[in-house]
Amino acid sequence: MIKEPEKQENQKQERNSQKQNGEKQNCQKQENKNEENQKDERIGNHKILDPWKNAFNGIIYATTTQSNIKKQLIIAVIVVIISLFFNLNRAEFLCFLFTIVLIIFAEMVNTAIETVVDLYIDVYHPKAKIAKDVAAGGVVITTINALIVAYFLFFDKIADIGLNFIKNVTSTPSHLAFAVITITAIAILAVIAYAKSNKHKGLNQKFVPSGYTTISFAANTIIWLLTDNFVILILSLISSIFVAEGRIEAKEHKLSEIIFSAAFGTLMVLALYGIAF
Repeated sequence: MIKEPEKQENQKQERNSQKQNGEKQNCQKQENKNEENQKDERIGNHKILDPWKNAFNGIIYATTTQSNIKKQLIIAVIVVIISLFFNLNRAEFLCFLFTIVLIIFAEMVNTAIETVVDLYIDVYHPKAKIAKDVAAGGVVITTINALIVAYFLFFDKIADIGLNFIKNVTSTPSHLAFAVITITAIAILAVIAYAKSNKHKGLNQKFVPSGYTTISFAANTIIWLLTDNFVILILSLISSIFVAEGRIEAKEHKLSEIIFSAAFGTLMVLALYGIAF
């Protein structure tokens, strides 16, 4: 039989234990509340520029992680360059540009929906499949719409273009210069991406071209082709050399990489102008 003092002592210990458990629960609740507040601070927009920053972060994420968006952006650049040769009026060009933007927008919405579905669903679920399929269907619809718009915009022009296409290019030096610079930029970016890819680690360690030097010498070559002013020719060449020298002094590239880049930009312009003329 438990004596009265021992019984009181046990009750006292139980009360202390309950009190400690209550304090622990209160501390845990407070910590959970603080974590929720921190999450709210991370999610919410507290500054005027926060929505813009978050939007740009979303664009950067989509363009750097989604292969479909990368391909669509490359195709969009190529198609926009080609459209410059067709003398589209303002309304036609706006319709064409809106169609391209609509495809990229649909692909970004598709990416967002897939990300949210994957966040909440770890196993196969019919409704998750429906959500992804519908989002992908939206991309397909915008692509079909783009094909229809392209047909009505370019069919008549392509049908009648013939040799007038070459004449239009060669009779517009500034237009041709823009197209040549754009193609050269895409080409050197492809070479740099090839050199830096994980599949070619040995090449990455030994040789990576300079995009700045390539574009600089490509522009210099175009100036040489379009002007007879000796002073302009010399100034253009000096500017290109300064750009190349700056890349070496910054220790971004080796001399061999700079020489290759300068030759690449020059030869690309000469080859494209040779094809055009």
